[in-house]
Amino acid sequence: MIFEDITFSEPGDDSPNRYEALTRIRLEDPDAVLRAGRSRRRHPGLVYGRQSFVIAADHPARGALAVKGDAQAMADRRSLLDRLRTALANPKVDGILASPDVLDDLMLLGALEGKLVFGSMNRGGLTGLVNEIDDRFTGHTAQALAEIGADGGKMLTRIAFDSEHTTSVLQNTAEAIDSLHERGLIAMVEPFISTSSGERVSNVLTADAVIQSVGIAQGLGARSARTWMKLPVVPDMERVMAATTLPTVLLGGEPAGKTDEVLESWRSALALPGVQGLTVGRTLLYPDDGDVASAVETAASLLRHHTQEK
Repeated sequence: MIFEDITFSEPGDDSPNRYEALTRIRLEDPDAVLRAGRSRRRHPGLVYGRQSFVIAADHPARGALAVKGDAQAMADRRSLLDRLRTALANPKVDGILASPDVLDDLMLLGALEGKLVFGSMNRGGLTGLVNEIDDRFTGHTAQALAEIGADGGKMLTRIAFDSEHTTSVLQNTAEAIDSLHERGLIAMVEPFISTSSGERVSNVLTADAVIQSVGIAQGLGARSARTWMKLPVVPDMERVMAATTLPTVLLGGEPAGKTDEVLESWRSALALPGVQGLTVGRTLLYPDDGDVASAVETAASLLRHHTQEK
């Protein structure tokens, strides 16, 4: 690792100082993060037919700490890192999508060897913020992602026809897509048709709304060669997937039902043409029974792991 005299405990150690070394490294050698990113072993590469499995962990950066009835579920960074390390230890998990702080911790921990790395770019649309739709890019930049050898960046693109901020959201998304493409990185776009009226922004989760969001989002930017869609699972997913030829990953969304019911809802959607895999977080990191390893393994069993014969 970065410091020869520093070792990190294995997942399962619940001592309160188990991640204290991360603070020491950040204090004494902040450039260690960049070195860790540049020296890590990269993912072997994406192949159509072999679906990818990416764990998402960018929720706290938007102030979204709740999981079901627990308003502070993701507040404990030590617990979150434990759960992420458990998930990433499964060889069927291809990678991580995270905000800079989480991503840097995982790189220092050596948890991203051979994994895909996606950075989270716009985190400014805080949950409940008075102008939440004005979702500014306050996280990773394309340049920063290129410097650490990341594979791409993700952006949430909420399209609210009742908000004047939507135009700037679309413009900023397009500029981010262009910036990623210029560096040969994947632009993972997560679009929604949303409404900004009321106490909080809400997303319209119907097939027609998702299809409309895809039509808008896949046309953003000067090039689409490295653009992916990140879409919710909704009724009539066949019509949704017929709306695009872009590689598409399914998102988990805010957990509502039981973990096993949510996993089952993904099964049929994963069988559709064009679906490249899963990019999910809270459902698997905070399952009903607390068994992260089991939830991750069950989700992995839903994916195609072998290239289809031509």
